[in-house]
Amino acid sequence: MTKPPEVDIKKEPLKFLTWNANSLLLRVKNNWPEFSSVVSNLDPDIIAIQEVRMPAAGSKGAPKIPRELKDDTSSSREESRLFQTMQVLIRALSSPPFGNYRVWWSLADTKYAGTALLVKKCLRPLKVSFSLDRTVSKHEPDGRVILAEFETIRVLNTYAPNNGWKEEENSFQRRRKWDKRILEFAVQSSDKPLIWCGDLNVSHEDIDVSHPEFFSAAKMNGYVPPNKEDCGQPGFTLSERKRFGAILKEGRLVDAYRYLHKEKDMEFGFSWSGNPVGKYRGKQMRIDYFIISEKLKERVASCEMHGKGIELEGQVASIWSHLLNIFRHPIPCIDLQILQVSMGVTIAQFLSNFQKSAKKQIDISR
Repeated sequence: MTKPPEVDIKKEPLKFLTWNANSLLLRVKNNWPEFSSVVSNLDPDIIAIQEVRMPAAGSKGAPKIPRELKDDTSSSREESRLFQTMQVLIRALSSPPFGNYRVWWSLADTKYAGTALLVKKCLRPLKVSFSLDRTVSKHEPDGRVILAEFETIRVLNTYAPNNGWKEEENSFQRRRKWDKRILEFAVQSSDKPLIWCGDLNVSHEDIDVSHPEFFSAAKMNGYVPPNKEDCGQPGFTLSERKRFGAILKEGRLVDAYRYLHKEKDMEFGFSWSGNPVGKYRGKQMRIDYFIISEKLKERVASCEMHGKGIELEGQVASIWSHLLNIFRHPIPCIDLQILQVSMGVTIAQFLSNFQKSAKKQIDISR
């Protein structure tokens, strides 16, 4: 039997790419050549993806499996279509340059939210978990967290819940709870440098939005929250910005992009654009970040945005953001060759599992 080619073991990740895909399957169908080109050119060690919008495995009414893609439906026609769609995804993630990566998923029960983390096969994380309390088997609601731990750093990929417009459980209250837990995580994780990336759904300072006055005064159907600090565009309310500032301060964290880019950049400085038709035309926000521990800031060589908003042309049009973070020098570490990968599922294993499950459901339906 021919042995598979050995993979050279790389000690620690140095390049990081974060991307809000706004439906990964849609991007595979419409934008994959462009994104593949971006990945080939930038050659990141880790790709953090948010808002994959793919449902977790599990039949209706049964507990879901958030680390696996959904492989059952209510009708044979839907099943066939889903299988074909998954085949497209599998081929996309198996083709260059993505075949060089292992993939971890954390998914919601429906086509909502969800995250993915692609790590080069030459890297061996000590542990991959899916919750802010670092429990491997537990996933955050809606699949909003993937945490990869290496010998000397942690890499956290999150898709933060939108603040919403009202004082409701799934709006302001949900975001307050999220921010509180992120703060606790940041403070309790200070034993090892952190690289936190993703769609954080907040614009920290006036410089992080194109039109501060517009966003500060924004309302939904004339509703005015009881607390003035909750007024304004979700992501730019004073209460959110204060909490984000507290996370940075108490967690001893630095906004890598703003650390390198002190001035407002009206052309390349934002990662979200409003609808090109109506009052949000030309209005933009920076809600995607690389947040790093203070002790890492002197190592940062660059942190740039490679995508543009919905109304702008870019390498991957209509996709929210691309950020790249490159370290000048490797972070000191031990040889990782002896370490094992935790919880990783290869593309081949996933496809095999999917085919078995799909066949089982077809047999049952007969």
